[in-house]
Amino acid sequence: MASPPSDQSKVFNDPIHGHMEMDPLLVRIIDTPQFQRLRHIKQLGGAYYVFPGASHNRFEHSLGVAHLAGKLVRALHQRQLELKITPGEFTPGDITPRDILCVQIAGLCHDLGHGPFSHMFDKKFIPKARPGYKWKHEKASVDMFEHLVEVNNLEAEMKKKEHGLELPDDLYFIKELIAGQKDQKQPDGLKDPDEWKRRHEDKSFLYEIVSNKRNSIDVDKWDYFARDCYHLGIKNNFDYSRCLMFARVCKVDGEEQICFRDKEVGNLYDMFHTRNCLHRRAYQHRVANIVETMITEAFLKAEGHILFNELPLSATIDDMEAYTKVTDDVFNQILNSSSDELKESRNILQAVVGRRLYACIGQAQPTRRVNLEEMEASWEAALARQVPPVLDRGDFFVDVINFDYGMKDENPIDSVRFYKKDKPSKAFKISKNQVSGFLPEKFSEQLIRVYCKKDDSNDDNDSNHSKDEPLNFAQWCSDNKFQMLQDEDRKAPDGTPEDQQDDMKEVNPVGTNVE
Repeated sequence: MASPPSDQSKVFNDPIHGHMEMDPLLVRIIDTPQFQRLRHIKQLGGAYYVFPGASHNRFEHSLGVAHLAGKLVRALHQRQLELKITPGEFTPGDITPRDILCVQIAGLCHDLGHGPFSHMFDKKFIPKARPGYKWKHEKASVDMFEHLVEVNNLEAEMKKKEHGLELPDDLYFIKELIAGQKDQKQPDGLKDPDEWKRRHEDKSFLYEIVSNKRNSIDVDKWDYFARDCYHLGIKNNFDYSRCLMFARVCKVDGEEQICFRDKEVGNLYDMFHTRNCLHRRAYQHRVANIVETMITEAFLKAEGHILFNELPLSATIDDMEAYTKVTDDVFNQILNSSSDELKESRNILQAVVGRRLYACIGQAQPTRRVNLEEMEASWEAALARQVPPVLDRGDFFVDVINFDYGMKDENPIDSVRFYKKDKPSKAFKISKNQVSGFLPEKFSEQLIRVYCKKDDSNDDNDSNHSKDEPLNFAQWCSDNKFQMLQDEDRKAPDGTPEDQQDDMKEVNPVGTNVE
């Protein structure tokens, strides 16, 4: 039975996890302006304009990840106390309250670096605003965490006896957990420059809880699968509570790893299938992508005309004081402005609000690996061959979308280790053919979409497609040996040969379920 909350802790009632008790130090972090900023950043960005229930924000997701991080590390600790430990095995008493608190802080702060409309900012806006600049929101999360601790004088709080953190080592450890062990560079000023992480190797499993770079199974995904499905109205077939119940620590190749019962292998495949379905049905929804592209264009045209601490939007990622002020509200600042400099940006956002969206003129599946630059050049060349010319390159944009199980071409289950009930300390792999013959043969694929920058509001009017769209999308697919995919929401353009229209109806629908 759970112990009652202390006087200084706080209980949050969450629609996904129920009542979540937060340690007083977590509450101190939650009550800072840097964390409260997450209340104003949509979890699913432009998908809110497609799924009206997807109004949830990074704030509640971050609370959920902290909650699950605590549950998982405590479950590992408590369950293995009951098991017979042989000499040389992991000793559960090695998990200290310090470890639990650090892991929960990392879970709480792992998304501090998200910008307006979440992944739209780091995957669409920043690459266009600052070409060649390698930046991810994880880096900003580490930077914002450092800023949060400094400006709110939290080091003094962390050192208090009731929290028991040891600085600076525990701060380094938390930042490593946020970034993921493969991405975090060795911090300066350590006692042992050769030591690559803040916890001894017998606690290496702690790095797999919040941001798991080994096999992509972590509590971040467990929360957003459940939370996003709930708000999107999509059924979630993955049950993370079974993973909590059947997770334990085993030694694998001399290193402690989180392993799962052999019978849970099917549940873990369901987890990655759920991830794939969410990307296909929601995260990469064609209309949601159009909305985010239009918002990105509006933000780019507003560069230099809307400032935060005298910095343009794209430069705020280098200054956490300015970045603290950057949320989804940038949208409304532009939309409600009267400045002539923001007129073009304002017109684009008014079109988003008025549902005058760009049109998707076709989707295709490549038979080989392609990149965006290659596809843009290919489409531009196809447009140049039009006689007479219809529209120029600036009227179109191409999107290349990658679907996978979280590890590109790899099967993440190949990096997971399992144990049997009667041999809980012996870890082993389970190959795909030992599970089912219905599992995927490959674990990544691509989708190419071509969009036209024109009003798509009269989607049922066939004349809306015949005059302004190039009639060579089907030919372009044929020339490149792409599989043109069925899109039930649109009619084939006038002039498309009848046999190609028939081909559109007969294509294999597997992998095309993008609403």
